[in-house]
Amino acid sequence: MVNKLAGETWKQLIFPGWRQLRNKYAVSDKGRIASYKKDILKEGKILSGSLTTGYRTLNLHRPDNKGTLYLHREMAKLFLKKPSPLHKYVIHKNHKKLDNNIRNLQWVTLDQMIQHQQGSPAKIAYKEKQANRTEGLKLTASQVKKIKGILSTKNRNITIRQLAINYGVSEMTMYRIKSGENWGRI
Repeated sequence: MVNKLAGETWKQLIFPGWRQLRNKYAVSDKGRIASYKKDILKEGKILSGSLTTGYRTLNLHRPDNKGTLYLHREMAKLFLKKPSPLHKYVIHKNHKKLDNNIRNLQWVTLDQMIQHQQGSPAKIAYKEKQANRTEGLKLTASQVKKIKGILSTKNRNITIRQLAINYGVSEMTMYRIKSGENWGRI
């Protein structure tokens, strides 16, 4: 039996292969998931699901289909209207992957998703940690300043590959220094 929360709305999950399963599944706008046979409120059972890369998922063994359903995506399909066909991604507005309340979910474009991820507290903390790192680095700050000077020269006579070999790092490291992804604070 499922105890309905105040103002809670349940909708049945419809996905490829759902008819072949013994139980039906439903999600609520509050982010809960349940399995049931006929009546969710009378015989339903609240499920906790699984975690996949921090997201709440439901793993179902369906014929000829992948088993994992990401609940936030399924909820957005059921409860939220897509603004356009470009809005293919679902984000958690508060950056908390387990907060699947429908008010916390939003359809976004790829660019909006990338921008949203850059504002994540975890991403900001990681960038701060990396910026203050002093151990385990192959290059020093003075070497990076020299490299940036060389890379910014319009008519340089050394390739990025040669520069990488000279400093004992990968070409990708050089490209990341050039773009500011690595060592952006220098």
